[in-house]
Parts: sequence; structure tokens; C-alpha cells
Amino acid sequence: MAHQAASPLDVDRIRKDFPILERRLAGDRPLTYLDSANTSQKPRPVLEALTEHYERHNANVARAVHQLGEESTAAYEGARDKIAAFIGSPSRDEVVFAKNASEALNLVANTLASGLAEDPRYRLGPGDEIVITEMEHHSNIVPWQLVAQRTGATLRWFGITEDGRLDLTALEELVNPRTKIVSLTYQSNLLGTVNPIQTVVEQARKVGALVLVDAAQAVPHMPVDVSTLGADLLAFTGHKMCGPTGIGVLWGRSEVLAALPPFLGGGEMIETVAMEGSTFAPVPHKFEAGTPPIAQAIGLGAAVDYLTGIGMDTIHQHEQVITAYALDRLRHVEGVTIVGPDSTVERGGTISFTVDGVHPHDVGQLLDEQGVAVRVGHHCARPICVRFGIPATTRASFYLYTTTAEIDAMVDGIEQVKRFFG
Repeated sequence: MAHQAASPLDVDRIRKDFPILERRLAGDRPLTYLDSANTSQKPRPVLEALTEHYERHNANVARAVHQLGEESTAAYEGARDKIAAFIGSPSRDEVVFAKNASEALNLVANTLASGLAEDPRYRLGPGDEIVITEMEHHSNIVPWQLVAQRTGATLRWFGITEDGRLDLTALEELVNPRTKIVSLTYQSNLLGTVNPIQTVVEQARKVGALVLVDAAQAVPHMPVDVSTLGADLLAFTGHKMCGPTGIGVLWGRSEVLAALPPFLGGGEMIETVAMEGSTFAPVPHKFEAGTPPIAQAIGLGAAVDYLTGIGMDTIHQHEQVITAYALDRLRHVEGVTIVGPDSTVERGGTISFTVDGVHPHDVGQLLDEQGVAVRVGHHCARPICVRFGIPATTRASFYLYTTTAEIDAMVDGIEQVKRFFG
């Protein structure tokens, strides 16, 4: 049995900010929410910001000159300022709003594939190579497969070691002078592995390749500073970091965003329109066609305020404590196999595991009957399951409101699952 771990957070106080955590489920069981890598819960300040906007300020942005329109525009653009500061962007104009991280990743893939960029560094074609990894979410695999088919570029990838780390032994062979872009996850959504982004960036710089980082599982959980990370582009999503669904962010270095052609056409992304042709607005508006997710952006701004008030270093330290406790507890459960790094070194608060003789879907269903919410399946990262020869996993994922008591509830639930299946 693991000893009670000490956290730098007053988790009991933080949990009071999240109304849903007060729920009791069927059988009057308390909700044990261990699925934050899927989506996080939302604190009261975010819920209140959404209500406040719709009740008092609702109007379209950048179109109306009336007071509501000005208030809405100010709040929307204010959210951009907050997010730029949160990730260390040197310019607010480097923050592009999308509907989620998947759309942000697709934006980059499709603009590179369009062939419309004037600079050949931002065009993909036959002979060019795209490098990803075997541990990517499907959102960072499928777009590149489609782009390779359209352009004739070649898709290559890093493998995974037995302990769930990125295999960098062929780094210089994979990232070579033919490489146009390397697109990789900061933290795996299945394995919890935190990748050495700067090592990959250094090699990419040597050969002149772009680097795009899927930070959907990183920005919510640790300090991320794009000014020192070295990447050219970075994507993340709001709903995993206490914000609403329907809002994501693409950050890009100014010169990269300026060189990429538009992704979608429509209102607000234009400078002038004539029947013979159009010119386009400067970034970030060049990539924000149509009415944007206004309330969602404002809600994400409120989430950034909330997380900043607590401190990302402190949140990360708390998750390290919780993850160490969970790893220790799971190691002592007979028949449980952890898929991925079995230590807190370079790993985040996501643990996938299997239970001998029990399908993950059965594990998840029986845990749900005990009030424990986990995710089961291949987690939109099927190549990882193929790599380890398993059909699926059960995944527990943690956040700033997770307690050691919740880990105990999960472990007790696993023991009940084992007893049920004999």
C-alpha cells in the first residue's frame, strides 16, 4: 500500500470550484472523475464567464459599432491577449483561434498541401518528407496521411521503445534534408510520455524543417513557453484545460503564419474582395473565417485566468505527486500491467493499463458502476495498441482536482473487477 502523498495544492478547496464534482451517481456513490485527458471539468469562474457573456454582452465581433458589439469584441480579443501571455507568445497576433486542436493541426497540414504558399519551404510535393511518431493521436496522423496522398510527399515516423518512450536512435536518418515538417505530440494521450521536443527541434533546425507540436495534453498540465520551446507551430484545445468545448488554439511564429496561405475563406479573413480575386487580412484574422467561437474564446480566457491564479508549476507538481501515488498503487495490484513509462520521469498524469483476463471495456463498465469514470479503448491512438499487441487499454487521467482518495477508489474498484471475473 502506498503512503499518503503530499500535494502543494489545497485540493479540497479547489474541488469546491467545480460543481460537477459534488455529484453523486447511481447507488448514491460519489463521482470519481479520472478522465481529464478526455475532457476536464469546468470551474465556476468559467461557467460564470459564459453566462455573463450571453446574458449581458452577446453580439458578433468586429462587425458592429454598437456598444454590445464593442464589448463582445473587447472580451474576445482580450482572451487572445490572455492566451498569448499564458504560453509565452511574443505577440498576440501569433494566437489563432480554431474550434479544437484537431482543426489547428489540419489547418497546418492543409495549408502546406495547398501549393499556394509563395515560399517553397511552405509547400509539400513529391520528394518531400513528413515525419510524425507512432504515439500520435489520430488527429496528428490522419491529416498527414491525407496530405501525403494529395501531394506525393512521403510519410515517415519515429517508433516507440519497449518502455513507452520515443525511439530517437534514427533521429538523424528520419529528420534529414528532405524533411519539410516534423509533427509530434508533446505528451502522449495514451502513454503519458513527455517527449524531448527540444532534441527534435535541434535536429530539425539543422536540416531546415518546420516543427509542429501537438500540445493538447501538455498546455493544460505544465508550464509551456513557446518563446523557449523552439517549435514553429503549436496546437492545443480549450476543453482539456478547464475551458469550454468548441475552442482551440494554433500558435505559430509570425513569419511562419504570414507565409502560409488561408485555410478557410469567408467573412473577416479578407482585406478586399472583388469578382476577379481577393486579398487577405493579416494574421491572425487570415485564419479566422466567419463568426468565430466568441463565447468559447471568452470562456477559455477565464480558464487561463483560473489556471494562472493557481500556478502551472504548482499544478504540475500536484499531478506528479498524484501520478507517483497511482503508479505505486497499481504496481501492487496483481494482474495489472501499466502500458507506458513506469515512473514519473518525463511522464504526465495519464496512466493506461490492462487487467489480465478482463477486456478494458468490462473494466470500465464495472468501475462506472462504482462511480469511477475512466476511459477505455484505443484512445484515438490505435497504432500504440498495435505496437504493444493489445486491443485496448483502460486509462486513468488526472488533473488539479484529483485526490489520492480517488486513486484508492479506482484501485479498490479494480480489485472488485478481478473478483467479479474470478
